[in-house]
Amino acid sequence: MPTRPPPSKRRAADVAYDVIEALISTLKLPPGSPIVEAELVEISQLGRTPVREALLRMVAIGLIDQQPRRGLVVSNIDLAEHLDVIQTRRVLERLIAACAARRATAAQRQEILRRAERMVLAAEGGQLDDYMRADHELDQINHQASQNYSAVQCVLPLIVKCRRFWYAYQHEGEIKEGARHHLTLAQGIASANEKAAMQGADHLMDYLEKFARRIINN
Repeated sequence: MPTRPPPSKRRAADVAYDVIEALISTLKLPPGSPIVEAELVEISQLGRTPVREALLRMVAIGLIDQQPRRGLVVSNIDLAEHLDVIQTRRVLERLIAACAARRATAAQRQEILRRAERMVLAAEGGQLDDYMRADHELDQINHQASQNYSAVQCVLPLIVKCRRFWYAYQHEGEIKEGARHHLTLAQGIASANEKAAMQGADHLMDYLEKFARRIINN
């Protein structure tokens, strides 16, 4: 049986989390930056309580460190650990892809394919921000289609870490290749082919691992 879907009405802490995560993953808050709660309250237009809850979640997943005397700071990117992030994400992405291929509605299959095609167009135009935005949207609809809430909750922190890694080192990446792998994954899901969807997820993770190893070995 499919696991329960996330609630339709988003909590203020979830909204705050998304705002802060975007600042960290796009390096607007770079590694080592101090976390100033008042500034985040102003940026998010939310209260201190949801912002604090979001920050605690980020401490738990390693995006933010709690240091003696310095307080909260954005964590550094650990290159060696990033390979473990990708290996763990691979297992979850295969599961999510298989579930999405099996459970997605007809409308979701069309939307997944459309978002992947948008990534290809952005990559061909060299539009990194549009590419990353379409990537994020593809993840969202894919996760909804999978109806596997447990797997999605586990993979989300790993995706954030991969997104931050990409923004930090994207000058070494080839987004056209990444877009092609996303399209292959989307095509597998859209055609309700679990095996093809899982292979697409594997190829995407192969691409991310190759990218990471190139950075580490430089």
